Amino acid sequence: MFETHQSVHPVSVIMYKHDLVYLTEDASHDAAIEHINEEAFGPGRFTRAAARIREQGPHDLSLSFICADDGETIASVRMTPVMAGTVKGHLLGPLAVRPSHKNIGIGRELVRIAVEAARRKGSEAVILVGDPPYYGPLGFEKVAYNALTFPGPVDPGRVLVVPIAENVHERLKGTIAWRA
Repeated sequence: MFETHQSVHPVSVIMYKHDLVYLTEDASHDAAIEHINEEAFGPGRFTRAAARIREQGPHDLSLSFICADDGETIASVRMTPVMAGTVKGHLLGPLAVRPSHKNIGIGRELVRIAVEAARRKGSEAVILVGDPPYYGPLGFEKVAYNALTFPGPVDPGRVLVVPIAENVHERLKGTIAWRA
């Protein structure tokens, strides 16, 4: 009787385990968030109309979140309280994820967490300037063309909202600015 022995070669498999944790932002995250935003948006981020609003006052730490992977902050989203026409809402952004962690759902999860937190806190709407194909599936709708006046140029087709309260679209007319 003949036996055939096949040599078995172990196959090297690289597996990436992500130990992702979503946390409310605190001051200890500031340096990492600044680095992530610089990496994602570059120096031009300060010239954007949404940045002009964020300069008017602080963001709401209780509605701003980070994602950490094995203790390293790798993504963040901030929420700034705004008055948009007669709507007491929040401006979402910046939202940024490190390139090493893109396209695995971290940004979408941060948006979901932030919008739900704003809803629980009584916000009437979450507003942002962003890409409709990305944010549309997350519940964002286009704001009426040129309904809101920003402190700088904005593509009106990129102004989006998650309406939380009644008649939000009708009341989103006028200036958008930071509110206390």
